[in-house]
Amino acid sequence: MTNHPADPSRRGLLKGMAGVAALASAPLPFQKAQANTNPSASHSPAGQFDDTTKRTWSACTVNCGSRCPLQMTTQNGQILYVESDDTGTDTYGEDHQVRACLRGRSMRQRVYAPDRLKYPMRRVGKRGEGKFERISWDEAFKDIADNLKRISKDYGNEAIYLNYGTGTLGGTVTKSWPPAGSLIARLMNCHGGYLNHYGDYSTAQIAAGLNYTYGGWASGNSISDIENTKLIVQFGNNPAETRMSGGGITYYLQEAKKRSNARLIVIDPRYTDTALGKEDQWIPIRPGTDAALVNGLAYVMITEDLVDQAFLDKYCVGYDQKTLPADAPANSHYKAYILGEGDDQTPKTPEWASQHTGIPVATIVQLAREIGQAKPCYIAQGWGPQRSRNGENISRAIAMLPILTGNVGIQGGNSGARESSYAIPFQRFPTLSNPIKTSISMFTWTDAILRGEEMTATADGVRGKDKLDAPIKFIWNYASNCLINQHGGINRTREILGDESRCEMIVVIDNHMTSSAEWADLVLPDLTTSEQMDFAADANFGNMNLVIFCDQVIKPLFECRSIYDICSGVAKALGDYQGESVFDKFTEGRTQEEWLRHIYAVTRAKDPSFPSFEEFREMGIIKRRDPNGHFIAYKGFRDNPKANPLSTPTGKIEIYSQALAEIAATWQLPEGDAITALPEHVSTLDGWDDEKRKELPLQLIGFHYKARTHSTYGNVELLKAANPQEVWIHPLDADSRGIKHGDLVNLKNDYGETFTQAKVTPRIMPGVVALSEGAWYQPNQKGVDTQGSFNVLATQAPSPLAKGNPSHTNLVEIKLLAAKA
Repeated sequence: MTNHPADPSRRGLLKGMAGVAALASAPLPFQKAQANTNPSASHSPAGQFDDTTKRTWSACTVNCGSRCPLQMTTQNGQILYVESDDTGTDTYGEDHQVRACLRGRSMRQRVYAPDRLKYPMRRVGKRGEGKFERISWDEAFKDIADNLKRISKDYGNEAIYLNYGTGTLGGTVTKSWPPAGSLIARLMNCHGGYLNHYGDYSTAQIAAGLNYTYGGWASGNSISDIENTKLIVQFGNNPAETRMSGGGITYYLQEAKKRSNARLIVIDPRYTDTALGKEDQWIPIRPGTDAALVNGLAYVMITEDLVDQAFLDKYCVGYDQKTLPADAPANSHYKAYILGEGDDQTPKTPEWASQHTGIPVATIVQLAREIGQAKPCYIAQGWGPQRSRNGENISRAIAMLPILTGNVGIQGGNSGARESSYAIPFQRFPTLSNPIKTSISMFTWTDAILRGEEMTATADGVRGKDKLDAPIKFIWNYASNCLINQHGGINRTREILGDESRCEMIVVIDNHMTSSAEWADLVLPDLTTSEQMDFAADANFGNMNLVIFCDQVIKPLFECRSIYDICSGVAKALGDYQGESVFDKFTEGRTQEEWLRHIYAVTRAKDPSFPSFEEFREMGIIKRRDPNGHFIAYKGFRDNPKANPLSTPTGKIEIYSQALAEIAATWQLPEGDAITALPEHVSTLDGWDDEKRKELPLQLIGFHYKARTHSTYGNVELLKAANPQEVWIHPLDADSRGIKHGDLVNLKNDYGETFTQAKVTPRIMPGVVALSEGAWYQPNQKGVDTQGSFNVLATQAPSPLAKGNPSHTNLVEIKLLAAKA
């Protein structure tokens, strides 16, 4: 939370929170064991709030991938403590328990946080000053409805935008991502629609890149299938921090590895917690050079006859001349590129790869031989490497390793994508159809405010039409800190949003006064999961999955309302649209609970094995295992490629993409960007070999942190104390700058600067520094961030193909500010 001690409206916002803050920070009564054994303590239906101690099922529905069940113990309508899953036999391979991590277990701290939003507020100062006045819900609904009607009339509904947000992910009513699946989308679809977006901050480049390799979203084998492999190679995949719950992917990785006894090789600039003491080899690599490493590995595999030629001939397009498309230039195939027989005439030898990656030649040769000789081999990539300026090519290049060795579509192998999970089919909230078909990349919304009418399909990736007709004038920002904190180039965003003549209305719906909420025109207080009924699904748990009944644990605090009630209120204020009541169309005459009962009835009609609504409510969790044992990506294609073709243009794995060749020839790209038909290594602006390194010598990457899920939980003081914000720096780089562990340092580049503490550690390679993303932006009087907010230092220039966020392609310098006291 940003501190504004001189702002009386800010003090008014927090007035009266003392009791709630005290409850959040007070020691818990020593009655946990008694509560667990007390026969009067039972799972309680919503609405029964008395002095009886109760346990109620709920969930942590933030964007880590896990969706962990929580058991909330309450007394007198207040949360006493939080426990996790204790059901089943807790045996791996059966119905093991899904135990929440430290974030989910701090849910009480989040519910009772001192910066909880209490009532609707309207901005009274300049946008971004954080000054608001209290208003009624009716005033808020009328203000929103009046502006929506005005803007749609003056500019068209293409000027209305639903910003990307994952603050409540996995919910059914509360679902915030994808925005097209949210209740905001349903509301707008009842009133003419909104400007769509494609891609996401997590996977934009890999989703676009591997689409041209495999067609559509690229699946991976379930991580449980590692028990059938001989070698595990992880590129930038760190589930021990990103998906660290007790039932999550890190648990599967450890347990499956025990059963296979396979070697684990981790390739990452940082020695992550996934590697820490559990890996057999850590190979540090310069950020943005993974494709160069793969090229060097491929050179060894090709020249030492370690490729699966039969697989490449039968299932792939473009490995060599005989499978190259007829209209492709001669010698434009992958083998020619690797051996230096293509246009660049440069053999991608281990020596060449070593110069780019910083990895010793002997290590590259050894790794190539180990991958080439191990079958099956489980090769996966996390989503960190692809968040680069050349991320599309990186993702395609890493996938070349299982393709070259024929490890796709087999047990114990993988496609080179991140692991997949078994999913339980579950009905989601219907959001109706959007009349507006135009889309922009989720990362280009600031440009769409600034120069929307200039944005085109070939220059900016606009989809659905050749160009935008209007700039963005109205922004819905629901359960999202991407308005400021999680979007690259914070200082540029501040300038764009600060011009109130451009974007004319910003509505933020959230639980807390986030960095983004401070830039709203209207702030609306949302309910937490603990204050309402919902279902949680879409978890990432390997070959077991679950659906959670999130019951109402406590009554809503203050004047907070659910997203369903907020949208219903705006719908009523909008009146009629094209002769039909927006409210009636939005609600269909149902309350939130009635919708949940309806959705569950639809689910049961499709699968009668689901228990009744009340039985599910009592159970809290429905767990199911994959009936096939393990998910094997592309198994059908591998077994019979003619009967089960891929959705690529050729129906095969496309190493050479004719579609990308055509895009490269027709799109308008800025200098330094490249789209290539093959998965080539491409040097980039702000990369390791940029001339700017003379002034900004350190490469900066971000990483997900145990203290937060992105920025969610970023205001919980206990988590911040346990996991302080720090920049990782190697001792060699620290010593040359006079920096010691714990010192306060300044990180600065062309985009901005921030202060944070130094973590001097050999767990980061020299020449690279790492700063966890998600710390809440808080500038001082000079406009310099004081909290180590990563996106102050990141660019808004998107990647070439996906137009995604290149958050791991940065150059910085670090200087000592103050020695540790």
